[in-house]
Amino acid sequence: MKIPATPQVYNSLTRQKEPLTPLTPGKLRMYVCGMTVYDYCHVGHARVMVVFDMVARYLHTRGFDVTYIRNITDIDDKIIKRAAENGEDINALTARFIAAMDEDAARLGVQKPDAEPRATAHMPQILKMIGTLIDRGFAYQAKNRDVYYRVRKFNGYGALSGKSVDDLRAGVGFADRIEERGAGQGSPASGFKIKDDPLDFVLWKAAKPGEPAWDSPWGAGRPGWHIECSAMSTSCLGNHFDIHGGGMDLKFPHHENEIAQSEGATGGRFVNTWMHVGFVRVDQEKMSKSLGNFFTVREVLKKYDPEVLRYFILASHYRSPLDYSDENLKAAKSALDGLYIALRGIAPGKAEEGEHTRRFDAAMADDFNTPAALAVLFDLARTMNKAHGDVAGPAAELRALGGKLGLLGRDPEQYLKGGTTGGLGETEIEVLVTRRNEARKNRDWAESDRIRDELKAQGVLLEDAPGGNTVWRRE
Repeated sequence: MKIPATPQVYNSLTRQKEPLTPLTPGKLRMYVCGMTVYDYCHVGHARVMVVFDMVARYLHTRGFDVTYIRNITDIDDKIIKRAAENGEDINALTARFIAAMDEDAARLGVQKPDAEPRATAHMPQILKMIGTLIDRGFAYQAKNRDVYYRVRKFNGYGALSGKSVDDLRAGVGFADRIEERGAGQGSPASGFKIKDDPLDFVLWKAAKPGEPAWDSPWGAGRPGWHIECSAMSTSCLGNHFDIHGGGMDLKFPHHENEIAQSEGATGGRFVNTWMHVGFVRVDQEKMSKSLGNFFTVREVLKKYDPEVLRYFILASHYRSPLDYSDENLKAAKSALDGLYIALRGIAPGKAEEGEHTRRFDAAMADDFNTPAALAVLFDLARTMNKAHGDVAGPAAELRALGGKLGLLGRDPEQYLKGGTTGGLGETEIEVLVTRRNEARKNRDWAESDRIRDELKAQGVLLEDAPGGNTVWRRE
C-alpha cells in the first residue's frame, strides 16, 4: 500500500482534503483554541485536546518539526461571572482551573504544547491589533465607548462558515440588533444605534464598575474574545501560519471573526488549513455547559482508566460526532483490553515495519483516520494471537504503532490489573487466585467455581493459561 508523501488533511475553509504543505519546508506551525478557564474540563474539551495531541504526535513521526500553540482564555464574561458568584478573585479562579486542566490533560496522555499563551499576558499585542484595525478603517469606537469591527468592510467574511453577510443580516432578530451593553439604557432605537451595523462585533469592551480593566487609547476596558486569539496566534506564530484548529462550535463566529480581524490587520492570508473537531453528543444533543448535559473528565475517570477515555475519543474520526454513553465507553475499554491482552507476557523486541505499519501510516495520512489506523492494530493483534512462534517483533510493532496515537505505552499487567474494583486490592485478589489454584489441584471443582464467581462478582476476570497458570484482569 502506497503512503502519500504528504498527509492529506480536510481543510474546513476549502471543504476538501488537501496536501499538508508547510509554508516553511519541514516545519509546521499550529495554533489551537484552548479552554476558557472558569470550570473543569468536560469530555468535549478533552476531545479537542486529545485530537490535536494526536495530530502533533503523528506529524512529528512523519518528520515534521511541529510548533504547537494552544492558548488559554483567562479573561472573559463567563470568568467574571463565575468569580463574582464564588466571591473569588479572578486570578485565583483561573489559576485553580488551569491547574485542574493540566492535571486532566496529563492523565489523558496529552503532551504539553510548545507554548500556552494567556490573553491577559498579551494586552500590548491586542491593543496594537485593534489600533491597526481602526487605522485601516476596519474598526470604530461607538458612542458607548466599545470598539467594534466593521464586518461589511471585510470582503471575505463568511468564507469559512459558508454564511453570506446578507443572509446573516436578514437573520438578525430585534433582540440581537440591540447591543447587550446598550439594552435597558434607553429606547430600543438608541440601543439599535450603538453599532453601525448589527453584524459588527466587539473588539474592546468599555469597563463596567467592578470588572477588571486595562488602560487603552479608547478608555479603560477589556478585550473581546475573538481579538484575543488573533493577537495571540500571530504573536506566537507570525501573521501567516499552517494550521488553526478547534472545536466545530468555534467555526462561526469565533474563527470567522479571527480571519476578518487578522487579515484586516495584516493585509495578507491568515491560515492555510483550518481543522475542526466534531461535537461530543449526549442523546443526540451537543454536550455543553449551557445545556447542562456535560460530563467532566474527572467524573468519567472515577469509573474508567484515562487511557480508555483517550481510546474512546480516537476510535471515532475527529470530524465526526462522538456519542458519549456508558455503553460506548465500556466498548472502548473492551477493545483496549484486547490490545493489551495480545501484548501480555511478551518480552519487548525490535519493532518491525512491515505491511501493518504501511497500512497504519496510509490511514493516518488520510486526514488522520484513527478508526482505520486502530483497525490495523487489531489485525496485528489477531495475527499475534494466532501465531505459534516468536511474536516479539510483531508485539514491538504493535506497541510502536499504538505509541503514535499515545496508546499502549504501559506494561500490560499494570494496565490490566490497575485500579480498584469492589474494594478488592491486588493482594486480596492474588490470595483468592492461589486458593482457587489449590482447589483445582485438589479437583475441588465446586470450590474453584465458587471463587471464580466471587471474583467475577467483584469485577475480576480469570483466565486459565496453558501449563496450569492463572492470570487475571479487571473487568
